[in-house]
Amino acid sequence: MTLNEVTISRAILEEQHRAFIDHLEMDAAVIGGGPSGLACAALLGERGVSCALIEKKLSIGGGMWGGGMMFQRIVVQEEARRLLDRFGIAYREFEEGYYVAKSVEAVAKLTSAACDAGVEFFNLTTVEDVVVRGDGRVGGLVINWTPVDMAGLHVDPLTVACTCTVDATGHDAMIARMIEKKGGELRVKGESFMWAERAESRILDHTKEVFPGLFVAGMAANAVAGECRMGPIFGGMLLSGERAAALVAERLGR
Repeated sequence: MTLNEVTISRAILEEQHRAFIDHLEMDAAVIGGGPSGLACAALLGERGVSCALIEKKLSIGGGMWGGGMMFQRIVVQEEARRLLDRFGIAYREFEEGYYVAKSVEAVAKLTSAACDAGVEFFNLTTVEDVVVRGDGRVGGLVINWTPVDMAGLHVDPLTVACTCTVDATGHDAMIARMIEKKGGELRVKGESFMWAERAESRILDHTKEVFPGLFVAGMAANAVAGECRMGPIFGGMLLSGERAAALVAERLGR
């Protein structure tokens, strides 16, 4: 076989352009590729929802890659152990109710599950604004390349339409803050102190639709609610992603 460099370039450009065009209009957009976003996107894809995951960084996985202080292990409590089984993530019981998994394997298995479910990934892509029309709902996203944003270049963005948006951007709650900043009826209280028990036990209550068309998941849900943070225990992140997927699917009639 003789390789042709232009054919390689054409293959990449044509396939990625097709994926982009196919997702100019979609059912759901998940913003943030951390554990809650990955779980949410994978479960939406399995329900047949047209879904894309948008991540501003090059890598997918959010804070899960580093485990706790770069010790590449995460902890999941009993309530979420079934999701480790669900995604095929190996673990061992450390003490009763505490299960330890490899952070790298967890990210890889969640990402693989989302890919298998048909989720399209758009990494190195920044959401710089949302579309809100006369109906008062978030109906789309204004996106640009992350390097454009980082360089401060004046390059106009493009827009995609989505029926539901999931803010899974972690501590920053970026999408919710955009709406708050522009005068939407949404208050982002900001995350509180570290208190793992409280943060984990209340995150599902905070995982909800906080503005028409906008759902929050993971640490973004706790940040909007003014709730505590929890550190390198990830059961709440997975459960929140599952909850967000169920809420979005219900809204979409799936």
